[in-house]
Amino acid sequence: MAHTRFAPDRGLTSRMVLTMFLLGLLYVVFVSVLITLGVRTILVLLIAGGTLLVQYFMSDRIALFAMHGREVTPEQAPELHGMIDRLSAMADMPKPRVAIADSDVPNAFATGRNQKKAVVCVTTGLLRRLERAELEGVLAHEMSHVAHRDVAVMTIASFLGIVAGLMTRVALYSGLGGRARDDRGGLPIGLIIMLVSALVYGVSFLLTRALSRYRELAADRAGALLTQRPSVLASALVKISGEMARIPTRDLREAEPFNAFFFVPALSGGTSLATLFATHPPLNRRLDQLARISAQLGQGV
Repeated sequence: MAHTRFAPDRGLTSRMVLTMFLLGLLYVVFVSVLITLGVRTILVLLIAGGTLLVQYFMSDRIALFAMHGREVTPEQAPELHGMIDRLSAMADMPKPRVAIADSDVPNAFATGRNQKKAVVCVTTGLLRRLERAELEGVLAHEMSHVAHRDVAVMTIASFLGIVAGLMTRVALYSGLGGRARDDRGGLPIGLIIMLVSALVYGVSFLLTRALSRYRELAADRAGALLTQRPSVLASALVKISGEMARIPTRDLREAEPFNAFFFVPALSGGTSLATLFATHPPLNRRLDQLARISAQLGQGV
């Protein structure tokens, strides 16, 4: 993590390192299995590697384009820029670019591979619904993602899922599904590839989702400690979560693919099984953590 005044989070750092190690190990095993099966992996790896590079170096542009966000100048959004100026000074970090997305879904996200390339984007729906202090709490949360560099780690972590998905498509459309491994009559190579790819994708999916949930808790904590006002962040969480119920389901479904970026998920399941696949921790867990921080600050801890 680059030096800032955001509270460091050793738990997040260790989880990012562990996730990257496990995904790398899984990737090596996956490629070894493909080579053993006689699959030519070079083209697939080149395509996946190219996709990773595009995602990594252009993640800010891709996210803004997908969310219909546009960068705004201090003249166009003076209050928003003023808050980010203040938070950047408090955190002792470079000011990220500022953007606004024309969407009634109340949300915000941060993206970019490092502090110099970072952008913080808020929706028009969020600007209409939050008080100034609440908005500042949300912005502090998003800027902590930049400081922790977890956005870049999540981008890299998605690489293995891309490879597994591509290999499944290769097996389906290249005719491998009908080929036997040898003349003795074994399972079709394509079926083996699809099973291995599905397993690899499933494991990588669960690892990245677990990291995604923890990084949201880490961002809540870091943002609350920077502003010293965990209660306003909790108020923003409650308000946004409640307002989501008033947004048309069609709009929420359109925003759902970007849940991993958002401050609050556009759609979330309520069952324990759904929590396992969620990009964010349950609302009550986030609120409980903020209540504990508020109590600690009140006691001077």
